[in-house]
Amino acid sequence: MQQNLNVDIKQTQSITCDECGGVYFDQALIIRKASGLLTGQSKPSYIPIPVFACKSCGHVNGEFQPKEIQSLD
Repeated sequence: MQQNLNVDIKQTQSITCDECGGVYFDQALIIRKASGLLTGQSKPSYIPIPVFACKSCGHVNGEFQPKEIQSLD
């Protein structure tokens, strides 16, 4: 859900893709798999993590990734 912030758009800065310089982004999901042993379930669990991916090239800037997964994989 989007919040209505009382901020003058002129006081904000645009974000561009670190790879191609694109300015349009789509919301995407990073999916992490957790073993059933970790979750106490009989099957693995899948954890969706929302991020923004460049609409032109698909790159996800580091600032859009949670710090906990930036250095994984």
